[in-house]
Formats: sequence, structure tokens, C-alpha cells
Amino acid sequence: MSQAASTLSEASPSNRFPLAVLLVGGAAIGGSPIFVRLSEVGPMATAFWRVALALIPLFIVALMKREGGQKPQNIFDYGMLIFPGVMLSLDLAAWHLSITMTSVANATLLANLAPVFVTVIAFVFFKARISRVFVSGLALALAGVVVLKGGPAALANGDLRGDGLAMIAAFFYACYILSLGRLRSRFDTMRIMLWSTASAAVCILPVAFFFEGDMVPVTVYGWSMVFGLAFVSHAGGQVAITYALAYLPPAFSSLTLLLQPVVAAILAWALLSEAIGTMQALGGAIVLAGIMVARKSRA
Repeated sequence: MSQAASTLSEASPSNRFPLAVLLVGGAAIGGSPIFVRLSEVGPMATAFWRVALALIPLFIVALMKREGGQKPQNIFDYGMLIFPGVMLSLDLAAWHLSITMTSVANATLLANLAPVFVTVIAFVFFKARISRVFVSGLALALAGVVVLKGGPAALANGDLRGDGLAMIAAFFYACYILSLGRLRSRFDTMRIMLWSTASAAVCILPVAFFFEGDMVPVTVYGWSMVFGLAFVSHAGGQVAITYALAYLPPAFSSLTLLLQPVVAAILAWALLSEAIGTMQALGGAIVLAGIMVARKSRA
């Protein structure tokens, strides 16, 4: 754990507990493709409700906390708290749109290039130490995602524009993860989540309103999808990830999030009757093996 992390107001647990929280967060976000696919409103409107409704539980938890940790001191601090939300809004907009333009397999696979971007950015700009063991684990986990999604041939079934948007989403999500990692050296989880979530909602709202128009779900089922996306995938998943980033390196944290497509495949099997074949099971096992290899590294 870095020296900066020791200044946090939250107690510093052993690395096992943050890792468990991170895995739970990755699993919670893994359900997001199901909610997005079943949503009654367009991809931009769904992205807006994802962050706007998540503010409800976030505000409640923040009000229940007696100690809010360090407060922002100047305009630069406020800008740094807003920045992750801007990156998240760009990630959600690009990824939700890519789902409608290319195959779900391609959108999920290419969006999971985020750990690659995190590793490269951390190494080039923040001089992070990346060990060979970690790189080996990253490569193995990415290979597992490819196998999970049907192998390299699956990439031929999508639209190049949608594929490109999914890769752009991966880049912005990497920026989001890295910015959260930097903020966790100073601010507590709930303060970061409130600012980033609110700023993401503000950024997405005008885009959704002007490009899609139909913002409001019309049935109880439609509302249940966006509430589930907001409460489970964002308020639950992103809070868990933000908490864990105080104690785990961003590069490893982003790698662990490759569990998302595994969880998505399981949920698609359980809820959408999408079969899990030998290829999918093998891919999931390879992803888990890659994460276990990377865990042995101190990268």
C-alpha cells in the first residue's frame, strides 16, 4: 500500500478484504450489459438514469456517515473530483452506443481492453512498475476474454464503427480508473462517488435529451431495469471499486474487472437463456487463471 493511502480517513484493512470488495464490485458491474439490453429507453438515456438514480443511495449513505474525510480546498480539488465523472460519462456514452452498433460480444470484448490502457498509461505517465508476472497474467486474462466471446472469429460479426466506439470506451474507462486511484490518496469513497456520479449525470443529460428525446421509461418493468442498473451496477459496483482502489494498484484492479464478461455470460445464461458452451466455460477459467497469476505480482 502506498504512503498516500495511509493518509485516508478509512481504516486500512489487509489486502484480502479490498480484493474481495473489488471482486464483488466487478461482479456487480458485470450485470450492466443485461440491464442495458433490456432497457426500454435508448443507450444515452439508459446511461443517464444509470448515474442519476445512483445518486439516491449515495446521498443516503453519505448523510449517514458522521465523518466525511478531507474536504476539497480549492478549484483544483473540485476539478479533480469532477474529472472522473467526465471520463465516466464518455465511457458510458461510447459503450452503451457501441452495444447498439455492433455485436454484444464485440462491444463487451473490446471494452475490456481497459486494463491494457490502464497498464500503459500508468507505466508511461506515472512511472508505475509493471512486472513480467503481471504482464503475463494480463495477457492470459485477455486471452480468456477472447475465448469467452467465441474466439478471434467473433470479431468479424460486428460493425467497425461500433467496434471503434467500444475501444474508445475502454480508453475512457481506463482514465476513470486511474483518476479514481489518484483521488483515493486524499478523499474518501463517498465524496469521490458523489462528485463523479453527479458530474457524469450532468454531462450525459444534454446528449441523451437532444439525440434521443424519449428519456422516461413507460412501464414498471422499464423503471426496474434502470433502477437495477443504477443501484446494483453503479452505486454497488463502482463504490466497491472506488473503495478497493485505496489499497490495490489501479493496474491490478482494472485487470480483476475482466471478471465482468464472465459474470455477464453467467447472467445471460440464467436470465436470457443464452447457452454457455465449452468455449465460454474455458474462457472463464482462463480469465480466472490470468487474475491469479497477476495477483502473485506486486505490480
